[in-house]
Amino acid sequence: MLEQKDFDLEKAVLIGVITKDQDEVKSKEYLDELEFLTYTAGGEVIKRFTQKMDMPNPKTFIGTGKIEDVQQFIKENEVGTAIFDDELSPAQERNISKLLNCKVLDRTNLILDIFAQRAQTSYARTQVELAQCEYLLPRLKGMWTHLERQKGGIGLRGPGETEIETDRRIVRDKIALLKDKIKTIDKQMAVQRGNRGKMVRVALVGYTNVGKSTLMNVISKSEVFAENKLFATLDTTVRKVVIQNLPFLLTDTVGFIRKLPTQLVESFKSTLDEVREADLLLHIVDISHPNFEEHIESVNKILDEIDSGDKPTIMVFNKIDAYKPEPFDEDDLIVEKTKANYTLEEWKRTWMGRIGKNALFISALNKKNLEEFKKRVYDEVREIHVTRFPYNHFLYPDYEEEL
Repeated sequence: MLEQKDFDLEKAVLIGVITKDQDEVKSKEYLDELEFLTYTAGGEVIKRFTQKMDMPNPKTFIGTGKIEDVQQFIKENEVGTAIFDDELSPAQERNISKLLNCKVLDRTNLILDIFAQRAQTSYARTQVELAQCEYLLPRLKGMWTHLERQKGGIGLRGPGETEIETDRRIVRDKIALLKDKIKTIDKQMAVQRGNRGKMVRVALVGYTNVGKSTLMNVISKSEVFAENKLFATLDTTVRKVVIQNLPFLLTDTVGFIRKLPTQLVESFKSTLDEVREADLLLHIVDISHPNFEEHIESVNKILDEIDSGDKPTIMVFNKIDAYKPEPFDEDDLIVEKTKANYTLEEWKRTWMGRIGKNALFISALNKKNLEEFKKRVYDEVREIHVTRFPYNHFLYPDYEEEL
C-alpha cells in the first residue's frame, strides 16, 4: 500500500490494544485504518505492536514489558514517531514520551494533523485550528520540554508550533476568538444558502475515501479534488446540477471516520449544516471495502448526532468494479459461508434488497449504472420539488419521457 515518494516518509510504529470490547479482528481493522491515516499524513509504518489487556494502563496505555519492547525497537531502528490507536490522556502522553524519547501521537492528533494539511479555505483552516486548540488546552502542562527536541513533521502543524509555550489563558482567548470568527462566517454562509433560491438540495455523505468527490465530478461535470487518500477534501463544495432539465444543488461534504475526534465533530458541525439543510441524502458506500457495513453504522451515528438521521436517503453502493468476494467451495461441508464470500447478487438479497429502489449499485470511476443512478435521483428530486411547488410540476415530466 505504501509507495516511496520523492520525499522521505517519516518512520512510525503503531500501537493498539486487544480488549473485551475490541477483539483481535477489530483491532487489526483499526490498525489497518491507522496505517492508511499515517500514510496520508506523510508517514511510513515500520512495525505494529498490539497487546491483550482487560483495559489500557492508566499511566502508559500498554504494559511495562510491551513499552520496553517498543522502546528498544524505536532506538534500534531510529523511529521518530509512535502512534497510538486510541486517544491518550495528557498524563499518558507525557509518561510515554519520556520513556520512548520520541514524538508520541494518538489517533485524534493524527487526524487533526491530516485536517491541518488538507484545509484549503480560511473557513476550514479556522475550524481545524479551533479543534487543535481544544485538543491542546489540557495538554499544555509539561508539553514544552516534551517538544523542544522535535523538529516538525506529523502532528506538529498549526497551533502546536506557535501556542505551545503559552499558558492556558492565552489558548482559551484564542479559542474564544476562533469561535467568534466561525460564528461570523456561519452567518455569511447562512445568507449564501438562503440566496440559492428554491432549488432542491441534495448532499453526498459517507465514510472517507468512498468516492464522493469522484461521483461529484462525474455528475456535475466539475473538477472537485479527488485522491485515494483519507480526507482528500475538507471543504464543502456546492454545484448546480441539471438532470433532464431539472436543476438541483449537489453538495460534497467532508468524509466521516470511526473514532472521529469529538473536537472535530464539534468544530465541523457548522460545515455539516449543508447536510442538515439538505432535502435528500445520497449515502455513498465503498462496497469493495471489507468493513463497509461498519462504515455505514459510523456514518449513521454521526447523522443522528446532527439530527439528520431521518432524512430521505438513497444508499449508493460505489466501486462495484473493485468488489471481489473471497473464494468459496460450495462442496466444502466444513467451512461455513460468510459475508466475505457473498457475490453482489447475494448481497442484493440481504438487507439491501429490503431497501428496494433506494439501493443503487454503481462505479463512479468507470461510470457503470450511472443512467440508473441519474433516473433514481431525478425521480426523488422531482417528487420533492413537485410536493413543495405543486403549481409547476408540469415543467418536469417523468424521466423516460422525451423533452
